[in-house]
Amino acid sequence: MTTPDSPPNPVARPDALELFAQSDEAAIPIHLVPAGRLDEILPDAATRRWAETTGFKGGAKAHVLLPSATGDIAAVLLGAGSAPSGEPCGPSDLLLGHVAGSLPAGAYRLGRGFAQPELAAMSWALGAYRYRRYKPNPKNGDAKAARLVLPPEVNRARLDNTVEAVWLGRDLINTPASDLGPAEIETAVRSVAARHGATVRSVVGDDLLLQNFPMIHAVGRASPRPPRLIELDWHKPGGRPDAPKITLVGKGITFDTGGLDIKPASAMLIMKKDMGGAAVALSIAHMIMGQGIDVRLKLLIASAENAIAGDAFRPGDVLKSRSGVTVEIGNTDAEGRLVLADALALADEGAPDSIFVFATLTGAARTALGPDLPALFTNDNGLAARLQETGEAIGDPVWRLPLWPGYDRNLDSDVADMNNVWESPFAGSITAALFLKRFVKSAARFAHFDLYGWRPAGRPLGPRGGEVQTARTVLEVLRRESEAGA
Repeated sequence: MTTPDSPPNPVARPDALELFAQSDEAAIPIHLVPAGRLDEILPDAATRRWAETTGFKGGAKAHVLLPSATGDIAAVLLGAGSAPSGEPCGPSDLLLGHVAGSLPAGAYRLGRGFAQPELAAMSWALGAYRYRRYKPNPKNGDAKAARLVLPPEVNRARLDNTVEAVWLGRDLINTPASDLGPAEIETAVRSVAARHGATVRSVVGDDLLLQNFPMIHAVGRASPRPPRLIELDWHKPGGRPDAPKITLVGKGITFDTGGLDIKPASAMLIMKKDMGGAAVALSIAHMIMGQGIDVRLKLLIASAENAIAGDAFRPGDVLKSRSGVTVEIGNTDAEGRLVLADALALADEGAPDSIFVFATLTGAARTALGPDLPALFTNDNGLAARLQETGEAIGDPVWRLPLWPGYDRNLDSDVADMNNVWESPFAGSITAALFLKRFVKSAARFAHFDLYGWRPAGRPLGPRGGEVQTARTVLEVLRRESEAGA
């Protein structure tokens, strides 16, 4: 049934806000050293000789501790390599995250070589993240013992909020399905909403049929954990009554077996991350509200577990969507687009200025762009350019693929208004994006992000595991638009 607002459970990670030292603490400088420029950073011959003896040449991510005359750490050298950018893209300031979780205990500060202090501080915080719910006492000790003194020009409140939002999203993705189902996603949404004075409602289980969310119900009905549509609404206190209406839609499939078109075992190993789109959307909502972006915000999460049981939906079934469009099921493993279609239909009923959709939707996007580069589909050329430019500048990239109308016919069905898949292996991510776009008719602009939601190996901006790809980029674009009065 539709449930009222309920008391929140805390989901914040307090240690996410303990990454920074007091400004009056004595701190060890960290110098960012491009390859071949050691002389510029270390004019002292003896110290330079020490660095050379250890084999440090300024290679990207290499670092060395420099001793003082008393045997303490006098400085840290962090290699920037010979390229102008760090990882996965953007300025070399991003490389600071590589050492955040590995330096000895103590206070550190930005030394020479850093051009963007706030971006460097962000990379420190993101690189220090570890998921510790099931290993609270790691053998290697406390990776958060190293703390960074923030330069005075850094906006601490904005930094703290962004770090907390990213850590929250990563925690949600990293949590196994045994401890994270649709109800737990709703709890996380309610907790964030309570922090910011937002309202939340949810439609759960068979009430999805009564309130016309039939495809969310069909995907989740085989699981003992009821599916749900979670809706959050917020506007900035004292904000403009005509502020832009922004709707974020997230795919919240808490585990995906593939349904009756079951995945092979190897493909299920990290399917706990199939709710990554919901985690990204919630992270962005947390940042929008926490940073007071002047918008009228709606967050919609369609959450279900795609399980296998006697009442699971089947290949060949025809489902009726919220919008009235009928959908033939060509593959039960293409369930994400089904739950999103009902959520998008609801989003579009409000005729928002923008709809942003976040989903771990297709393997085809990964084949085309790999795990680090989410695919972007949008009907707004200016928005696409801003998202791509911003993502590259802050280390949270996206890459645009086309909403190619020539492939729209791939969704034709002989028995229903459309099919949920195309039988061909070609253009899978584009076809999926076109499927979603059919349920958006009134919104002024539409953007769909086909994510991986996972970092396959540790990088400077975080360890292996869940990642809220595009969250920081979308937030930054919305913040700039709001400041410009867009």
